[in-house]
Amino acid sequence: CGPPLVIQGALYGEVKASKWTKEFQCEGTESSLLGCRNRGPVRNTCSPGKAVGLTCSEPVRLVGGASRCEGLLEVKLGTWRPVNASNWTMKEAALACRELDCGSVVSMGTRNNTSVKLFWEINLNLFKSGSSLRESASSSSKFYSILELVCTDLLVQPTISVSTKGGVTRTIPQGLAGVLLGSSFTIICSIQPQYPGGSFQLFFTSANTTQSYSQPHINHSAHFLFPEAGPNHFGNYSCVYNVHVFFHNFS
Repeated sequence: CGPPLVIQGALYGEVKASKWTKEFQCEGTESSLLGCRNRGPVRNTCSPGKAVGLTCSEPVRLVGGASRCEGLLEVKLGTWRPVNASNWTMKEAALACRELDCGSVVSMGTRNNTSVKLFWEINLNLFKSGSSLRESASSSSKFYSILELVCTDLLVQPTISVSTKGGVTRTIPQGLAGVLLGSSFTIICSIQPQYPGGSFQLFFTSANTTQSYSQPHINHSAHFLFPEAGPNHFGNYSCVYNVHVFFHNFS
């Protein structure tokens, strides 16, 4: 499953221990976990604080582009190989971008390369039914064009916060905030820098109505000022970030 992206457990944070049918005793020289010695019946092998959780990167990548989210699609099953582009549509391309954690598909193309002798043929029906690219791949030696994708990097979700002037902000669980009646307050939408430009929309939903307010970003944030808090301001607030990149609009 590729190199580790996240490791948890022991010094890295608590992970809930599970019950396994085998206790693995690895010395570090084995080529796989199943190559380790094991012993014992069903038992809880990890005491609290000892369990390790791993998040691995999928053996799928885009190479040769300006970022990790554009280039030739390659899959690793023992060795890295490009993917045959035959019969691919934007629907499958969108699924591939999603599997790569690269947001939405922008464009799909092909490239001819006669020096490539071995490809991965993707069973598109299997892929569309929920299997991963790796699970859908089989080897092929026929000459095909190579699949090339441009995806957006995954847009980071904006954050929302509230501040008051002349009043007190009280934050309680479930993302609830209290503001004193009559005090001014500001709803702040912000996002990590990813792309230039963009704007924010603040949506306010009460029992009777839904309103929206728009502002361009300034230093990747927008401040929506409400001069005086009243009963009509009680409701739900949410931020939406809009940006135009790769000749497409994304939110």
